[in-house]
Amino acid sequence: MANPTATAQEIKALSHPLRLRILRLCGLHELTNKELSDRLGQDPGTVLYHVRQLLAAGFIEPADIRTGESGALEKPYRSTGRSWNLDNALENDGDGGPFAPVEAFRQELGEAGPDALASLSRFVLHLSEENLKDVVDRIHEVLNEYIATDGDRLDEPAYGGLFVLHGSSD
Repeated sequence: MANPTATAQEIKALSHPLRLRILRLCGLHELTNKELSDRLGQDPGTVLYHVRQLLAAGFIEPADIRTGESGALEKPYRSTGRSWNLDNALENDGDGGPFAPVEAFRQELGEAGPDALASLSRFVLHLSEENLKDVVDRIHEVLNEYIATDGDRLDEPAYGGLFVLHGSSD
């Protein structure tokens, strides 16, 4: 099954590391702008700007209004799940360009600390175009199988990851 092609607005929305971190957090929990800004150590106005970009692109949506601990009404956001199904979202020239997901992952990994690593592989492969397509397709097949059934395991610990395969500069 082919993934949909990202629009220019979607590509721009996914081109900033902070927006990707907001998106990941809203995929795990329904969070308000204040909760996001506290969690990310960012000014609420900055976070709101990025939240609005994600809302406009359809990557997050308002969740049900709730009553907070102080009795005030809170307006949380949740991920729509769309961002993880776009093939060309890395082919952009936005704020972070194609390295925005790598930078967001670096920040998340740094925050989690070295004890959070569940697996790490570093490798070099010599691949024909056909081999390259096969490796990527097979890895995506496994990931998509787990992504499609993730709702069945919400009581299990959450793991983040990033699959990156790049051509060597050598």
